[in-house]
Amino acid sequence: MTTISYVPAASSDQAVWARVLTLHAHVERRLTQALQRKHGIGLSEFRALECLVQAKDGELRMQELADKVGLGQSSATRLVGRLFSAGFAFRDLCPDDKRGVYAVVTDEGRQRYADARGTYAEVLSAALNTAGATPELAGTVQVLRSAL
Repeated sequence: MTTISYVPAASSDQAVWARVLTLHAHVERRLTQALQRKHGIGLSEFRALECLVQAKDGELRMQELADKVGLGQSSATRLVGRLFSAGFAFRDLCPDDKRGVYAVVTDEGRQRYADARGTYAEVLSAALNTAGATPELAGTVQVLRSAL
């Protein structure tokens, strides 16, 4: 007698996406732990500082920063609030549109980013190497590294 399964088999896209998410979780966890332990900042703070340091004049509209970091508007506002409390950024009003608000990196924020950048790169490579040594993720890591 044949049994019919009503649970659809995972498509190849779903299987690939599951591996990417597993890899992402592994790498993000390692980065978060290292940045917090060594530099006292979270991963979102690091990414926001990176965006601000790389931006023209060290400033971005709040919505643009939110988009670049992958956060909603209210989460980005809280993030910039944490950066402000730490002395890494401040808010500035747009001179042309008083409703527009910019996040601006401070010298202290630039320094914290510069200090943390090496840790980020080192831990990222180590996390990818570790994941690449596992049979489940080796192919995914190899494809991602060869994509550039």
